[in-house]
Amino acid sequence: MSEIRNLKPECIWRNFDELTKVPRPSGHLEKVQKFLLEFAKRVGVEAFQDAAGNIVMRKPASAGMENRKTAILQAHMDMVPQKDPKSTHNFETDPIETWIDGEWVRAKGTTLGADNGMGVAAIMAIMEDNTLKHGPLEALITADEETGMFGVTGLPEGELEGTILLNLDTEDEGELIIGSAGGVDITATLDYKEVETDKTDIAVAVTVKGLKGGHSGLEIGLGRGNANKMLVRIVREAITDDEARLATWHGGNMRNAIPFEATAVLTMPKENKEDFMALCADFKEDFIAEYKGIEDGIDVVVEDVELPATQMPQEIQDNIVDAIYAVHNGVWRYIPSIPGIVETSSNFAIINIEGGSVAFKFLARSSSDSVKAEIGASIESCLNMAGMKVVFSGEYGGWDPNPDSELIKEMCGIYRKLFNKEPTVQVVHAGLECSMILNKYPGLDICSFGPTLRSPHTQNERCLIPYSSVCSGSAREDSRGNSCEVILNPSSLNWHIGTLHDASGG
Repeated sequence: MSEIRNLKPECIWRNFDELTKVPRPSGHLEKVQKFLLEFAKRVGVEAFQDAAGNIVMRKPASAGMENRKTAILQAHMDMVPQKDPKSTHNFETDPIETWIDGEWVRAKGTTLGADNGMGVAAIMAIMEDNTLKHGPLEALITADEETGMFGVTGLPEGELEGTILLNLDTEDEGELIIGSAGGVDITATLDYKEVETDKTDIAVAVTVKGLKGGHSGLEIGLGRGNANKMLVRIVREAITDDEARLATWHGGNMRNAIPFEATAVLTMPKENKEDFMALCADFKEDFIAEYKGIEDGIDVVVEDVELPATQMPQEIQDNIVDAIYAVHNGVWRYIPSIPGIVETSSNFAIINIEGGSVAFKFLARSSSDSVKAEIGASIESCLNMAGMKVVFSGEYGGWDPNPDSELIKEMCGIYRKLFNKEPTVQVVHAGLECSMILNKYPGLDICSFGPTLRSPHTQNERCLIPYSSVCSGSAREDSRGNSCEVILNPSSLNWHIGTLHDASGG
């Protein structure tokens, strides 16, 4: 039995543990969809899968509360499949292995799936608990949020009955989210005819590795290294100084994850290898100095590899390398009215160069539609100069804040009562499904919140135990022995989820 099942509240951690046993990477959701439908049948609530792959559950009101407003509990079922390069984990078949590290729950060598498995687990806990007194409840568990929000894009109009929506996909306990950024996928491609390598040359694989990576929305403003942008500095100088030629390049694997590792295979005259090794050593020192206090595991590794038969033509190589160097990555602008919150960014997430084909993948985000268009045009312009074809897809708008929300006012009051302090009402740079849902259900009053997570979309993803104590029922205990309370009263917009302080103020 997994040790996380011993954590309190049991109702959350038991359900999350069950989720970890079900493979659910984005794009491969058949198993988790079946799991959720079987769960609903077992606990006796109505459930169905809609045409977009979302799972909808409905729990009738408690006796005497049938006339209350319907509250929708919303989370997404998929997870980002990132793993340590040495891991043999297969996300389509293998369960996630969890372990407890002090006050954190982690996974062994992979993403944890707490984003957004903790939200799904909370929904499951509420759906199975027959001691709650509540008005009508709906659950919307969406498909493929991490790869383009396809579940909410295909959400049928008229399917949901609620007027209040609680999105359970936020990563900082104590924050109530009232707005989020929009985004757009940008893909650039180029086909080329390979040329033969010089048979007197040697080949090396140079890898930038050991970076933290991270969530391209939540952590893009932390100044972390992008492996693709770091590697291009080495490659460009090697081309200039060591007569290097580019054969292949592979870096990153998810649009919404900052790439933590990238590898290029270069050919060069044998006599230039020593200089190239010194070049890589110098860059490693530079990277460590530049990212001091931000990255703590940077490494640059050079390995001898078999000489490939073909490589890029020089003129295409030079244009592509210049484009990688020049194209924008990272923060573009901060919100003028909210200092410290990123408004617009791009994540140069993926590079694949091999076999006569170049493919770049970006995710651009912004809470401003006009600035999102600006950064998209900037990326497109840069890559067009390298002869690349640029395509925009999967665009979604931002969630505009509503500071006058009745739900937010109620949530703030509830938080003060439970914790004796003020919550932070915030907008985030991450993309939440709320904006897409609002497009189809414009009358909804929405708030987003959740437990504390760190480094989602990386193999270092972790969930803080004390503040993830979301449970159902009353007078239960969290992991520290404090009592935990959930009260649902949708008619008055009351949603009490939180840990009550014990008598000592703990």
